Amino acid sequence: MSDQVTITTWHPEYRDSFISLNRGWIERYFRLEACDYKLLGNPESEIIEKGGEIFFAISENKAIGCCALVYHAESEQYELAKMAVSPTAQGQGIGYKLGKALVDYAREKGIGKLFLEANTKLEASVRLYNKLGFRKVDDYHPAYSRCNLYMEMKL
Repeated sequence: MSDQVTITTWHPEYRDSFISLNRGWIERYFRLEACDYKLLGNPESEIIEKGGEIFFAISENKAIGCCALVYHAESEQYELAKMAVSPTAQGQGIGYKLGKALVDYAREKGIGKLFLEANTKLEASVRLYNKLGFRKVDDYHPAYSRCNLYMEMKL
């Protein structure tokens, strides 16, 4: 399937998929938090209009995965966030394609560093972040109570 997958940036018609894909994994393993409600409640104003971007993996005109580049104006940092792949499409390299598209986009925009927050319970995700080039940082203050891992990548 991953050969038939294309990666695209924000399109309003995929808005509901962005929300449902993320709600799906968060509610499966954890619980939604205030930060989730904020980003998922209005991705246009909270991500796109603030200088970020949302990427989608599309197969047969359906969004089967997504991730977001979120700009945090207060710290002038960019975060890889809200990465999700449909359970039926997992294990096919789609997360890597999404992450690589986001990293390539960030490089093209002259962004010097990316960060992400994760949980070591989600082992496949942690392996993916390492494969993309993210490295663990010990000193951090998580925005999400579910996160016990902070990673950065210098571009």
